[in-house]
This record gives sequence, C-alpha cells and structure tokens, in this order.
Amino acid sequence: MNYFRGVGMFGSAFLGAHLMRGAAAAALLAWAIVHQTAHPWLSLGAGVAALVALRGCPMCWTVGLVETLSQGRRGSTIR
Repeated sequence: MNYFRGVGMFGSAFLGAHLMRGAAAAALLAWAIVHQTAHPWLSLGAGVAALVALRGCPMCWTVGLVETLSQGRRGSTIR
C-alpha cells in the first residue's frame, strides 16, 4: 500500500500522510535556515529535500492539501 499517492497531482491518499510530508519539509527548511552558515552544502541539500517532500513549492503542498481534503469529503458523502 502506498500512502503517498492518490488524489490529483499533489494530493495524498491520507490526510495524515500529507501532513507528515508538510511537517518533514518544515523541519528540513528550519534546519537549513539555522545551519546555512555552518554547513552550506548540507543546508542546500536539506532545502532540496524539503522541496521533494512538498512535491514542489509550498503552494503546491497547499493545493495538495485542498485536493486531499476534497477527496475525503467526496468519499464520506451520504447518498
């Protein structure tokens, strides 16, 4: 089971997986900013890893969050 594929181009199959990706990216970006003078190459790598975790820019992650939430609402509607 792949928890990181699912809804739309940027969305995730589960909201928890999407939020974990966002938290990981935020931690990587914070580390990169704090350590940019001491470890410039590691900071650059952490920034790239954060972009991979976000599947692009922060706006892409936000669009994915909306896609994930809308998929959850569609799946829980009563007909």
